[in-house]
Amino acid sequence: MTANGEIAFSLEEADAFARKVLVACGLAADHAAAVAQTMVSGERDGCTSHGLYRLLVAANSVARGVVVPDAVPEVSEPAKALVKVDGKGGFAQLPFELGMPLLVEKARAYGIAAMALNNVVHFAALWPEVEALAEQGLVALAFTPSHAWVAPEGGTKPVFGTNPIAFGWPRPDRAPFVFDFATSAVARGEIELHRRAGKAIPPDWGYDADGRPSTDAKAVLDGAMRTFGSHKGSALAAMVELLAGPLIGDMTSAESLAADEGRGGSPIGGELIVVIDPAGFLGDSLDEYLKRAETMFETIEGQGARLPGSRRLLARARSQVEGVRIPAQLHADILEILERGN
Repeated sequence: MTANGEIAFSLEEADAFARKVLVACGLAADHAAAVAQTMVSGERDGCTSHGLYRLLVAANSVARGVVVPDAVPEVSEPAKALVKVDGKGGFAQLPFELGMPLLVEKARAYGIAAMALNNVVHFAALWPEVEALAEQGLVALAFTPSHAWVAPEGGTKPVFGTNPIAFGWPRPDRAPFVFDFATSAVARGEIELHRRAGKAIPPDWGYDADGRPSTDAKAVLDGAMRTFGSHKGSALAAMVELLAGPLIGDMTSAESLAADEGRGGSPIGGELIVVIDPAGFLGDSLDEYLKRAETMFETIEGQGARLPGSRRLLARARSQVEGVRIPAQLHADILEILERGN
């Protein structure tokens, strides 16, 4: 334990710890490895609301029977440029890993391709997925609904999920440009971390069950979150519902919450990933136009503005040297999962 009451891990130790906990709570080894990698990536990159804290979230979904812990995903090809992975009720990470090679192959063959993940359980950030695709030299977008926790602009009753959008752009000889944000005012995990810490939240994050703005984290978790950017965030949230729900034959956020049947588990549903191969449009001009993109990035940073994702990369560089730290209380709560599993 460190002097300020935190538990320190190297990245390797964090991965081994996460895998051990996930196996103890009942996940099959291949699922545990895929899920752990996503959590450790979040912790490594300073995204603590999507880091090792999510071990509690995953364990809860397993314990409540929301997720199939040993699901065997099934990959199919409904059309030439399409990939479909039926997750069979398991977490989304392994289905993505299994479908990604075929998605990349199709994007290179046809210039653009898409993958639908169906019947999966979501609890994590999307940026690791679009980053993995951008590292292949591809442009990637990802969308997923969640549970109906978020009110539309002008209303106070939940309709949307947090409905994140992620984007990845390849950059020569450096980490891709990646962003991932919820269309809600804040990630739900951030509100939960405030609740755990007994901290007030800003009044524009959500409403209590009676539709009144509240600074009480639990009241908002029991009521409704708000979209970011007023009607603009609300419109984007609706877009995500359509793209990663009805378009791919899966559930909306309201349907996901109904399917949970009060168990309090993670969202159940689908995810849409769209991938574009820049070489398909540009051919021999690829390098020229990627350099033009770099000019835009340089112009942004040259005036002192922050490029989205830059803080994540700085945290990554630090974590690769110093490791990561989590609060001692969170560590104790996670250890309870191990004790229950043994």
